[in-house]
Amino acid sequence: MTTTLQQPDTATDHPLAIGGRTFRSRLMVGTGKYRSNTDMARAIEASGAEIVTVAVRRVDLDRTKSEGILYHLNPSHYFLLANTAGCYSAADAVRYARLAREAGFNDFIKLEVIGDRETLLPDTQGLLTATRELVQDGFVVLAYTNDDLITALRLEEAGAAAVMPLASPIGSGLGLLNPYGVRSIKSRLSVPVIVDAGVGTASDACLTMEQGVDGILMNTALAEARDPVAMAGAMRFAVEAGRLAYLAGRMPKREIAVPSSPERGMVE
Repeated sequence: MTTTLQQPDTATDHPLAIGGRTFRSRLMVGTGKYRSNTDMARAIEASGAEIVTVAVRRVDLDRTKSEGILYHLNPSHYFLLANTAGCYSAADAVRYARLAREAGFNDFIKLEVIGDRETLLPDTQGLLTATRELVQDGFVVLAYTNDDLITALRLEEAGAAAVMPLASPIGSGLGLLNPYGVRSIKSRLSVPVIVDAGVGTASDACLTMEQGVDGILMNTALAEARDPVAMAGAMRFAVEAGRLAYLAGRMPKREIAVPSSPERGMVE
């Protein structure tokens, strides 16, 4: 007799929707730190990601140069998301967002305003200022922030189309340090919540998705892996597994043992 394995019922799930666009993959990836453009292109393909971020102030915006990152990213295959990585003021972030649009990127921007060069933690006041200005200028803002609920709420009020709390500091690989904070943000916001920064390996990605968030953005975890392509494949499956586990609903945690097979009544 053949047994058919069934996946959890995901009929209530829906595509990831941001700013009026929908995406099949809930994994977004970056383009920095790779040992070669070939490694980058192969890893991005293996990840199954549709959204690929590009740091505007750190790349050559001339798409015709084969040594440049953009030469290897087909805009008809990937949704290229410009980001303002490396900006330390609202004014700089707004300027580079506008530069990206002038260079041919779309109206979506992953907004970063960094407040500290050592920890790379966000400047929340600068982030709010830049979000308001860019939203008024017609941008769809995906705002990178810390895991603070109040800041996340303020960003939504400012018009952010998605809020992106960190799992842990950029490039740390420490994984999700504050599951409660991330769950709190997800439970209170109506816009998508995409966890960004700090995910180091597949188990981190799976655990993060199990919090119910809408997606994950990662870069260093792939670029600095011994085998970026293999890690990209692992992350792809981990994000999918974490999403399915969240939709399936985990068993409750207990401090006592419970038999997996109920005991039958005693036979006299």
